[in-house]
Amino acid sequence: MQRGHKKETIPDFFEVSSSGTSKLKCTKCAPLIANEARQWIAAASWKAHMQSEIHQRALATEQDTLHRQTRIDRAADAALAEDCAADFTLLNASSSSVTHLMPKRIVSANEEAMWESLVMDDVFFDVGVAPDGANDRKRVEREMDDAGIWGGNSLIHGLGDDSNILNDQEDEVLAEALRNAELQDIDATDLVEHEMGDFNGGIEDEWYLYDNKTTFLLDVIDNLPRLRISDSMMKVFLWVLRESGARNVPSFDALRKLQKIPSKSHQSPQGNLFFINDPRELIAHIPNGAITEIWHAEKWRKDLDSANLAPMYDDLHGKHYYINELARLKNRDFVIPMRWVKWRGRVHADSNACVRDNNTIFISAINLEYNFLDFQDLEMIPTWHPNAANAGYPARMPNPDRALAKGKPFYLILVDFFGDDVSGNRTKSWNKHWNAYMTNRNLPRRLLQQEFHTHFILTSPSVSVTEQFQAFKTILELTHKDPVNIFDVEANEDVCFKLTTNSGPSDNPMQSEITGHIGGQGNHFCRKCDVGGTKLHKESDGGFHTAGTLTELKKQVDVSCLGVAQTVIDRQTDSGVKDAYTQFWINQLIDRAREMKSNEPSRSTESIATELHAWVAANEDKIYNPFLSHPGFDLSKDTPIEILHTILLGIVKYLWHGTHKTWSADQKKIYTHCLQSTDATGLSIHAIRANYIMQYANSLIGRQLNTIVQTNAFHVYDLTDELHFLLTKAVGVLTALLWYTEIKNLDEYLDNVEVAAGNVLDVFAMIDPMKIIEKLKLHLLVHLRADIVRFGPLVGVATEAFECFNVIFRFCSIHSNHLAPSRDISKQLAGQESLKHRVTGGWWHSAHTSDNWVQAGVLVWDFLHTQPMLQGLLRWHDPKIRESFTFSETQACRAVNYSSYSPHLTWFKGKQVVSDNLDECAIGSWIFAMSQVNVIDIFHTLATRHSVFDMPILVRCYDEAEIQVIPAANALFIFNAQHDCQHAKCTASGQRPQKQERQDSGIMESYIEHKPVDRFIINMHALHNAHLIQNTLPRDLTRPLLLFPDRQAKHFEWAAKLRVMKDAQWLAAKEKRDAKKAADELANSASGSKPRKHRQVEAT
Repeated sequence: MQRGHKKETIPDFFEVSSSGTSKLKCTKCAPLIANEARQWIAAASWKAHMQSEIHQRALATEQDTLHRQTRIDRAADAALAEDCAADFTLLNASSSSVTHLMPKRIVSANEEAMWESLVMDDVFFDVGVAPDGANDRKRVEREMDDAGIWGGNSLIHGLGDDSNILNDQEDEVLAEALRNAELQDIDATDLVEHEMGDFNGGIEDEWYLYDNKTTFLLDVIDNLPRLRISDSMMKVFLWVLRESGARNVPSFDALRKLQKIPSKSHQSPQGNLFFINDPRELIAHIPNGAITEIWHAEKWRKDLDSANLAPMYDDLHGKHYYINELARLKNRDFVIPMRWVKWRGRVHADSNACVRDNNTIFISAINLEYNFLDFQDLEMIPTWHPNAANAGYPARMPNPDRALAKGKPFYLILVDFFGDDVSGNRTKSWNKHWNAYMTNRNLPRRLLQQEFHTHFILTSPSVSVTEQFQAFKTILELTHKDPVNIFDVEANEDVCFKLTTNSGPSDNPMQSEITGHIGGQGNHFCRKCDVGGTKLHKESDGGFHTAGTLTELKKQVDVSCLGVAQTVIDRQTDSGVKDAYTQFWINQLIDRAREMKSNEPSRSTESIATELHAWVAANEDKIYNPFLSHPGFDLSKDTPIEILHTILLGIVKYLWHGTHKTWSADQKKIYTHCLQSTDATGLSIHAIRANYIMQYANSLIGRQLNTIVQTNAFHVYDLTDELHFLLTKAVGVLTALLWYTEIKNLDEYLDNVEVAAGNVLDVFAMIDPMKIIEKLKLHLLVHLRADIVRFGPLVGVATEAFECFNVIFRFCSIHSNHLAPSRDISKQLAGQESLKHRVTGGWWHSAHTSDNWVQAGVLVWDFLHTQPMLQGLLRWHDPKIRESFTFSETQACRAVNYSSYSPHLTWFKGKQVVSDNLDECAIGSWIFAMSQVNVIDIFHTLATRHSVFDMPILVRCYDEAEIQVIPAANALFIFNAQHDCQHAKCTASGQRPQKQERQDSGIMESYIEHKPVDRFIINMHALHNAHLIQNTLPRDLTRPLLLFPDRQAKHFEWAAKLRVMKDAQWLAAKEKRDAKKAADELANSASGSKPRKHRQVEAT
C-alpha cells in the first residue's frame, strides 16, 4: 500500500528558471508585474501563489479578455453573415431576365487586414491590472489619449487659432460612414422602419444602442466638436444616402432620439432663464475605470476641511473605513482617521491616536483591521473620556456619509469651475455670451490639458457667470444629500460620489467679478489683497491691508436700505468691494426704499429700513454672491494667478512692446533674420514665422508671445538698451520657472520664483515706476508664492484648455438661430458628451433593464481600437521595409567605445528615439543621457555662466569631436540649445531661395549663417523640461541671481522718484490748462463773445 501524500503536479503555466535555481514564474501573472525580478517565486510556494490576490486578478483579466474576444468574433461573424444573407436575398428576389450586377462594396486594404487579423487570432486585447493600479491608470490614460481625436492633441498650441476646421481626419470620418452604408435598394418595410425610427435591438447587440453601424457613424459625424453639422445639412446627408440606395439609414428624428446628457431649464434668483447641463451626469459619464490623483499642494494636504476630501477607504474586502470614525490597527492600537493620502502608491491616513488625541500619527491603510461597524457588531466600542466627549468625537460617529452611501463605496470629486465672456460669432462682430465649463480635478494633470476632459455646463447671453454658479452650486449641494450612483467596472460594483469645487480659474476681470472685487481700475486693484488706496497713497512707501468681502457687502446692503446711493458708492470706493451680483439687489433696495418713501412721505427712514432689513434677512441666499458662501472655497486664495493672461498676455506683452517700439526698419530686418534662424528643437512652440511676428508686432496672441519669451534673449542683446535686455532675461527666467510641471524641492523652487519675480518687478520699476502702481498683472507677481504653495505648479491651473474650448462653443453657436441659444447650444454639446461616454465604454442605467447597468455594444466602444480610420488618426501606417546597415556604415564606427560592439551587427536607421521623459528625440536633438544604442556627439558644460546671457555654456572637450554610443533607454530628456552667435559673431551673410507655396520662388533672401564655432548655450528660458534641466545641472549654473540685495532701499528710492515724476506731470498738466484758459480768454475778449465755462479740475 502506497504511503504518504500523492505528489501534486505543478500546472504547466509555471515556467521553471533556466539558471538552475528552484524558482518558478507564473506566466499568467508576469504581465502584471513590472519588475522582472519580482516575477520569480520560490518553487515551494506555487500553491500559495495560486491563492494570492494578484493571481486571482490575472485569471479574471484572462477571462474578461477571452469573453471580449468572443464577443468581437461573434460580431464579425454576424456582420459577414448579414452581408451574405443580403446578397442571396437580392439574387433570389430578382425576377427580371436581365442580370443586374450590383456594385460590389470595395473593402479597403486596412479593413481587410483588420478582419484577417481577427480571423487569424492575431489581434489580442489585453487590459492587464497591476497590483498597485498602475496598469489601470495607464489603460485609462491610453483611452483618454485615443479619445483625444476629438480635438485635444494640439490644445496648448491652438490659442487664438480657429483654422483647420475641416481637416483630413474629419474627412475620413465622413468617408467611412459613406463606405459602410452599403448601396442597395430598399423596400417598403425598410422605408417604414426609417421613418418610424424604432430601435429593434437589445442590449446584447454589438452596435447597441444604435440600430447598426451606419447610425453609429452618422452619430459620430453629428458630434465632432470641430466639424459641426447643421440640422439641414444632416437631413441632406440622410436624403443622399437613401436616394443612393443605402441600407440602414435612420430617420432624422431617430438620430436625435439617442440618449443624451439632460439639459435642464433653470431660472436665476434675478429672474433670468437658461439651460444647464447637469454636472452630476457629466462627471458620472467619465470613461470607465477608476481614476484617482491626490495633489500634494497645501490646499488638499492641509487647508481643506476633511469633509471636502475623500470620506472613506475601501479595503476591497467589503470594509469601509470613514474619517472621524474609530478604527483599530492590526497591532490593536485605536485610531481615528482624519485625512486619507496616497504615499508611494499606497493609501495612508493622518490619524489621531486615541490615547492622546493631540498626537497625529501617519498610518498605512493596509494595517487597519476593524472599522466602526465592527465595533458596533462586536459591542467593543470603548468608553470615552469626558474630554473626548466634550471634544465631540462620539457625536461624529458614525460618519453621516456612511448613511448616504448605503453600503456602497463613497468618494468625493473636486471640480474646477471656469467662467468667461465669449463671442458666439466667428467673425469680429461681438455677440457676447457668458459661458461656464468645468473639469474633473481628480484626473491627472496631463489629461486635464486635453479638450476631451473639458465639460460644458451652460451658456447664456443674459445670465452672468455668478448667476450661473448659483445653479451649479445648488446641484453640487444636492449631491451631499443624494449622492450620484455610478458603476465601477474594475470592482464590478456600484459606487457613489458627491461633488464640490476646488478652484475658480479665469482671466483677471472675471476673477474680480466672481470675488466681488471692484476691478483692476479701482483704488484697491487687487482681488487677492487690499493693497492700494488713493493714487497719492500708492505713491507712498507703504500700503495697508483689510479683509472681509462678505462683511463689507452686508454693510453695503444695510446702507442701501436707507435709499441713499452715494453712501454705497463711497463705501465701494473706499473698500474696493463691489460685487456685480449683489449690486443688482442693492439697486433694487435703493429703488424700493425711495418708492416706499414717495408713497408714504410721513413714514420715517428708520421704519422703511427696518422692513427692508427683514426682507434681506429672509433672502440672504439670493442676495449675496454664491461664491462667498460655498464651503471650502476661499475667494482670495482659490482664484489662482492665471499664467496665460498674467504672464504671456501681460508681462511678456509689456516687455515685447517696450523692446520693439523704438526699432528702425534695419533693426526689424536683423531681428527677423535672427528669430527665423532659431533652433526650435526642444521648444514647445509652433513653427516660427518671424516675418509675421514682426509685421503684426502689436497684435500678437499667446502662441507668438510664447515663442518670443523663449528665444528673444539670443536675438535682442544688441538691438535694445541695457535695461530692456536685463528685463528680457529676467522675464525669460521667471516664465520658465512658472511653467514647471513638477516640483522636486519646494523650498528651493519657491526661493527661485521669489528671486525671479523680484527681479522682474525691480527692472520694471527702473524703467517706469508708474507701471508698478498701475498694472495689476505686475502686482500679482507678489502672490506667486502663496498660489504655488496652495496649488502646486501653476501650469496645473492654467486656462488654455478652457480657452480652446471656446472654439467648440462657437461651432455650436453659429448653428443656433439664437431664439433660444442657451437651450440649442446646451443640447448640441450634451450630444457630444454622450457620444464620448458611449465610445469609451461607459456604463449607465437603462430604463429597459430595471436596476442593471448597460453599456454600448462591443463594436461601438471597441471602435477606437479596431477601425482603420482611427488607426490613421493615431498615425498608424502600413509597415515598410526598414533599410539596414552594417556597423561600419554608421557614424557609430567613429565612437570612442566602438570596440564594445560587434562589427557584424545589423543596424537600422530610426527617425527618433523616445527618452525616459517620453520626449521624441529626433536626429540632431540636444539631450541629457545617463551613460555610454544611440550615437551621440558629446559636449561638456563649462563651470561658469555666459557673460551676456547668464546661461550654461556647452563646448567640446579640447575642441575635439567626441562621439559615443549609448542605449536608447539611457536618453533622459530633450532640451534646447542655441549657437553662441554673440561669441562667434554670426551675421546674416547667407543667401537662399525664398520658399513660397512650398516651392523655391527664385527670390533670394538672407539668413543667419553660423560660423564654425562649436560653442552653444543651454536655453534656460525654454519652457519644455525646464524643471529637469534645473535638477540635472549644478545649482550655481541655474538658480536666479538677485539683482539688488537690498530691495527695500531701492523701493524707497524709486518711490521718491515716482513722487517727483507725478508732481512734474501734475505741474505740466496745470500749466497746459492755464495756458489754454488764457488763450481762450484772449480769443473771447478779441471777438467780444462770452467766455466758455470751464469745469474745475481738482488735483487728486
